[in-house]
Amino acid sequence: MIRRFMTFYRPYKGLFTLDFTCAVLVALLELGFPVGVQWMIDDLLPTKDWELITWVCVGLMALYVVSMLMQFVVSYWGHKLGINIETDMRRQLFQHVQKLSFRFFDNTKTGQIMSRMTNDLFDLGEMAHHGPEDLFIALMTLVGVFGIMMMVNWELALITFVVVPFLAWIIVYFNQKLNNAATKMFEQIADVNARVEDSISGIRVVKSFGNEGFELDRFTQNNQGFRRAKLRSYFTISLSGSSIYMLTRVITLVVLVCGAWFAYQGKLSYGELVGFLLYINIFLKPIEKINALLELYPRGMAGFRRYCELMDTEPDVKDADDAIDAPRLKGNIDFNNVTFGYENHSHVLKDINLNVRAGETLALVGPSGAGKSTLCSLIPRFYEIDDGSVTIDGIDIRSMKQQSLRNQIGIVQQDVFLFNGTIRENIAYGRLEASEEEIWDAARAAHLEAMIQALPDGLDTFIGERGLKLSGGQRQRLSIARIFLKNPPILILDEATSALDTETETMIQQALEKLAHNRTTLIIAHRLATIRHADRIVVVTEEGIAEQGRHEELIAAGGTYSRLSAAQFGGGSGLATV
Repeated sequence: MIRRFMTFYRPYKGLFTLDFTCAVLVALLELGFPVGVQWMIDDLLPTKDWELITWVCVGLMALYVVSMLMQFVVSYWGHKLGINIETDMRRQLFQHVQKLSFRFFDNTKTGQIMSRMTNDLFDLGEMAHHGPEDLFIALMTLVGVFGIMMMVNWELALITFVVVPFLAWIIVYFNQKLNNAATKMFEQIADVNARVEDSISGIRVVKSFGNEGFELDRFTQNNQGFRRAKLRSYFTISLSGSSIYMLTRVITLVVLVCGAWFAYQGKLSYGELVGFLLYINIFLKPIEKINALLELYPRGMAGFRRYCELMDTEPDVKDADDAIDAPRLKGNIDFNNVTFGYENHSHVLKDINLNVRAGETLALVGPSGAGKSTLCSLIPRFYEIDDGSVTIDGIDIRSMKQQSLRNQIGIVQQDVFLFNGTIRENIAYGRLEASEEEIWDAARAAHLEAMIQALPDGLDTFIGERGLKLSGGQRQRLSIARIFLKNPPILILDEATSALDTETETMIQQALEKLAHNRTTLIIAHRLATIRHADRIVVVTEEGIAEQGRHEELIAAGGTYSRLSAAQFGGGSGLATV
């Protein structure tokens, strides 16, 4: 784990070297100051050479100025190093999450993913800065100052060193406790974020049912769990800090008493005693650094472990090593003995065989849960099939790069998602490099022009989170405009006009029919009136494909489609007159 963490320093070797060098020099200067004090008391003061004493003080001041400048480098540039590493981790994590498959998002709460990208990485930047640097300097200072103390008075030095094994035991013991507490704390704050994200996203449902109190109770439960986890963490930190504080103060008092006794017996000069006491303070500083690392390291490593868990999550769907860029597709789609099931569920599709001819408009109808949307989700390879194959123009979609495949498929879903931005940005999402005129052409094709022109800011109107400032029909038309702009050879319309009023639906149907001309189009519909002019209608049931044909043929056959028609329109032939 540590070795993996250290790889993030590679792009910043120069910055790390600068920070580390300055930190080491600051520590060495700290070691030199007590030597100067001892020299002044024992050697300079008896001579009463005030000019020399003054120059020594000036020299010490100069060293302090140099030390101050280097401490600024350590503080600012060192934190910059940590921030750079934290930023790189967050970018890599976001990039990795973008590659994960729909199956991952089906099973993972959005708030928990957000927590991994934010809270889990907060302490990593600090650990990246202070971890290697403070640990090395602490050990170097301990060794250096102990060596000097041995030269001053070996007996006092050994008395001082007696406390080290006890301090080491405290550090190891509480480090294990803090690791567990930090991991639990990150898990609890992830649950809090997930609860907040879930409740705020569904705030209209919450308010419409008057369930604010219920949501508050659920949030309080998660929030109290985080509170308890955080209190356990700080309880452990407080025990550790108090134990170390007491040990360090005891050793200072013991050295003061023993040193005074040695001085009284003439074994130690007054300058050596003062210098030794100063060295005790320097000796304790590395221990304080280690204690700070004791608090920081478990939180940082707990976050890093959770970071690695997510980074090590492999996408179910990924490009093959020899995957090719999809050529310009015509849209001849073949399902060959396709079997598919979601995680922990029985197969939704089993041994499906279906051919969609290039340029054909094919409608999928049938009861809810029969697998119509699932069938269409397999075409852009949102999920990996369990058995069989899906080919387009004779090319297995698993041999194409995902991005090049999906660039040639346009999807309009019933549940429209719009980004928090302007109308222009949301339409242009269909093709990011589109010109102003192309965006307006797409808006006109989706019958949005009049609505946009009536707005004070036109295309630059902000639509709010998920487009909540627009009506359902306007949101649906905006999503359709994106597909007009994308202009793909394959269209998937999943209840694309379900949110529209009758008049708007008629306009959009005409626009979609124009868009579908000479394109392969798959339409998922529950309202049979919207697909009666499809080239072919496929009836999908839980048993598979029950029947297929044109509207009139299926009505005449008196099968499943005819019964669906009768259920909607009150008669087996009612749909034909709609």
